[in-house]
Amino acid sequence: MPTFKLPDMDTLRRKMREVKLALNDDNKKKEDEHVSASGIKCPSCENVFEKKELGKLKICPKCARYFRLNSKERIRSIADEGSFKELDSTLQAKNPLDFPDYEEKIAKMQEKTGLKDAVVTGVCTIGGEKTVLGVMDSGFMMASMGSVVGEKLTRAFEYATEHKLPIIIFACSGGARMQEGIVSLMQMAKVSAAAARHSKAGLLYITVLTDPTTGGVTASFAMLGDIIISEHKALIGFAGRRVIEGTIKQKLPDEFQTAEFQLEHGFVDLIVTREEMPIKLRDILRLHSGRKDGAE
Repeated sequence: MPTFKLPDMDTLRRKMREVKLALNDDNKKKEDEHVSASGIKCPSCENVFEKKELGKLKICPKCARYFRLNSKERIRSIADEGSFKELDSTLQAKNPLDFPDYEEKIAKMQEKTGLKDAVVTGVCTIGGEKTVLGVMDSGFMMASMGSVVGEKLTRAFEYATEHKLPIIIFACSGGARMQEGIVSLMQMAKVSAAAARHSKAGLLYITVLTDPTTGGVTASFAMLGDIIISEHKALIGFAGRRVIEGTIKQKLPDEFQTAEFQLEHGFVDLIVTREEMPIKLRDILRLHSGRKDGAE
């Protein structure tokens, strides 16, 4: 009877490097499709323009397609100038499964983005209204949810509960972080429990879904908001289109898993433009606090 021999660690590391190189090459090709010698190419309208034409909100000047904002850009576009004070900025991921090359990947992402992990949390004001703010950053391992993301969001909810503040989370994620295995999946329950305690205290929780919000993030705290807002045409879902079609043996609508589709079917409360987002959030915060315009 033939025996199966597990590969040694060196072989596993070599295979992982080969997969990583293949993925990097594929990602580079995708990036090249959107960048030419003369500037940026919009993947929607195929218009080519200089980067500065995107503006601070990163919107295509021809078709108004949204390009992704990093956490720093998002905070600048939402929080009152100079008001954001970061929380738990030093938390850093471990390697609980001794996953090959995970520490090196984390270090590379930290150097590239200037972040410790895939979410930034803090306290700020929006239109003068004080709130806790959490912003996920797709530039850091596609904002995958590992132990640090879960811990920082949990602490943000606990801070908001303790100080009787509302909380706003800008969700964006490719799902759970596979390098942390079950530890990553445990964050779904941990953050959701903190959100429940915040809700039990009678406090406001707003989620803003951005492109893409998928996997375990969608299946937990992203869909637990008292008010769920989304950006235009954001991808929102749990499993991918091909997985669902293969499971139900049916062709899905073209607009399936878009923000507009989710709004029509009741999973999203409203869609807000980037230009209007800080004003809309201010109005919701002010309405919930009971303050009249201009009142202290």
